[in-house]
Parts: sequence; C-alpha cells; structure tokens
Amino acid sequence: MTVRLVLADDQPLVRSGLRVLIADHPDLEVVGEAATGAEAVQLVRDVDPDVVVMDIRMPGMDGIEATRRITAGPATARVLVLTTFDEDDHVYGALRAGASGFVVKDMALDDILTAIRVVAAGDALIAPGVTRRLIADFVGRPTAAPERSPRPVEGLTEREREVLTLVGRGRSNTEIAEDLFITVATAKSHVSRLFTKLGARDRVQLVIIAYETGLVTLPR
Repeated sequence: MTVRLVLADDQPLVRSGLRVLIADHPDLEVVGEAATGAEAVQLVRDVDPDVVVMDIRMPGMDGIEATRRITAGPATARVLVLTTFDEDDHVYGALRAGASGFVVKDMALDDILTAIRVVAAGDALIAPGVTRRLIADFVGRPTAAPERSPRPVEGLTEREREVLTLVGRGRSNTEIAEDLFITVATAKSHVSRLFTKLGARDRVQLVIIAYETGLVTLPR
C-alpha cells in the first residue's frame, strides 16, 4: 500500500529535497505541496493524504494552527511535524493540536522516512532527545494542559493498565512484549484496545493520558 503525502514547508529547497528522497521509495508518494499552513489545510481537503509532513514556522497560518484544523476535521490524515530542539514551546502547541509525531530537520533522511511510515501505520513517533522530557514538561505545565479534562482510566483491565503505563514510559510494542512476557501481536492488541477505550487518536495521546492519570509520574 502506498502512503500518500503532502509536504508543507515554506522553504522550496526543503520540499524539493524531501520530494527527491521520497521518489526513490515506491511505497511513498507525494500528492501535494504547500508553502503555508492555509495551503496545507486546503490540500488535505482536496487530495485526502495519509500523512502531512508539516513545518511549524510558515507565513500566515503556522503549522500548529494548520495541524489543529486538519486533526479536528473529517480527514483521516495524520500530521508529522518538523521541528528543532530549541522550539519546545512550538512542539507543545503541536502536541495539543493533535500531531502524531515530531522529527527534527537535521535527522538522517532515512530516519525521516521511517518516521513517515511509523505515523502512516497509526503509531506515533517523537525524535530521540525530545520524548520523555517533552511530554513530562508538557503535562506538568499548567499553561500547557490540554483543553479538556483528564481522561479517566476506569474500565481498563489490570493488563491494560500495565500496558498503558509502559506506553507512558516510552516503551515500544516489542519492548512491552518483552517486559510482560507476551507476544508482540498481543501487545499490539492491548494498545489497540486502549485507543478504543480511551478515545485516543494515537500513541502520543496515550502517553499524555498515562501521565495525567498518574500511572506514570513526572521525573523529579
């Protein structure tokens, strides 16, 4: 199955570089390009991509507002945000807006391709060096709290609570399987049920829920 992409970045060289890289991979296809957030939102409506690779800083509507509009709308497109390590406040905004992943522009191109595939598959990915500090800071900031009440965890089995706790600690499905002495397929099944029971869009939201409900505590 081919993953259909929209590239949203105000720098033509960035879009061109990604497009050339993606052209060598038959499982990925660029179906549109946008130089502003508004263009990205319209493109999602027009071409219904699987993933939007979104820059944060763009003229007019920025990537955070564009992400909010895309994830709040009827489209099923997932958003992979491009950022840098010194833009934490922007990343908090993108996290609240519903982004499914964060990668930095100086990552190896192959790693960016991997991130696209991970997000397209329904998982979430945050660049190494951002994950735990970022989410811990996010849920610990009064001004950064999501515009909703904390989600309850009632209705989960003990095993599902264990899995949610491990997701909150940044463990992959393979690592969860190893920790709980279960198969990877079983771990994936538990995570899928957590998405349904908690109304979570992706793994990023599960991590936030794990922190907000106290299953995982903030580092001291």
